[in-house]
Parts: sequence; C-alpha cells; structure tokens
Amino acid sequence: MPFATDAELDLFFPPALISEEVKKQLHETLHIRPLAATDYHRGYLDVLKVLTVVSDPGETAFVAQFNAMRSAPHTYYPLVIVDRASDRIVAVGCVFVERKFLRGLGSVGHIEDIAVDKSQQGKKLGLRVIQALTYISENSGCYKTILNCSNENIPFYQKCGFETKENEMAKYAPERDRSPPKL
Repeated sequence: MPFATDAELDLFFPPALISEEVKKQLHETLHIRPLAATDYHRGYLDVLKVLTVVSDPGETAFVAQFNAMRSAPHTYYPLVIVDRASDRIVAVGCVFVERKFLRGLGSVGHIEDIAVDKSQQGKKLGLRVIQALTYISENSGCYKTILNCSNENIPFYQKCGFETKENEMAKYAPERDRSPPKL
C-alpha cells in the first residue's frame, strides 16, 4: 500500500497541533500524524494489542467510534506514527482534555493508550508519542498532564518528565455487554 499523505486523509484533528520538534526527531522513514478514519486498515487495533485484549469491532464500528469521538471538538487527540514504506501504524497514543470547575475552570490532559508495535520497541517511538501528546495538552491550556501506568513502566515515564504522584484506584464493572449505547 503506498504511503498516504495527510492531505489525502480524513484526519481527527489538524496536523499543525503536533510539535514540529517531535516531527524533526523522528527517523525520515516515519511520520507522526493525527488518527485517520481509514487507520483501521493500517493496523491501529493491532498496535493496541501490545497493551491488552483488543476485540475487532469491524471497520464500520471503528469509523463510528472515530466520528463519535471527533464530535466532541477540542477533547480527544489520538495520534499515530506511520512507517512510510509500508503505510502501517507502528505507534499510537491519545490525550483527552478534561474540563474542570476547579483551578479557574482549568483543564487536565489525560494521556492514554500508549502502544508501540513489538518490532519497533526500543527506538524511542513511545517517547516521541508522549512528547507530542504532552505538547498538545500544554498548548490546549491544560494546567497538568497525567497518565496511569504499571509499576514497571514508571522509569520510562520518569524519563519523559513525569513524576509519581498519588495513587490510582479502579473499580471494574461486572462482566456484561459493554457495547456503547446506540445514539
């Protein structure tokens, strides 16, 4: 599959929001950009599988989720790193902006779903994704950017400039159909 340029794609958000510095630090064979509606075919879900179990909802549901998230402007910023030679996704991540009533109606950036294809790990792609998402968060006016990680990933995120702060708690819903409600 030939490499698709940004202009040829239906992108989630304007590519200009991604740091030029991060773009320059990537190897010339790689390209960082917002998630595209057609990234289902470029292996987006396959890369996420390095994190957890990922079911394949099919292309129609993928595009519906893409459009549902994009319908909340200035909230979600999913991005990908694409290998130019294969037009396949090799790294992913997202920051979403939570608007708050505290801190003068401040906003917090939440980094989620950082994943790098197993064959590309160790090439600083995770670092570049974190840097790009932090840049978007800070330039969206967020007073802080936070993320959750496993204990074994703490050293990596410390290298990215994050510090350990407080604790994460989780309560999982009972097993059931977790399909999103029909809108």
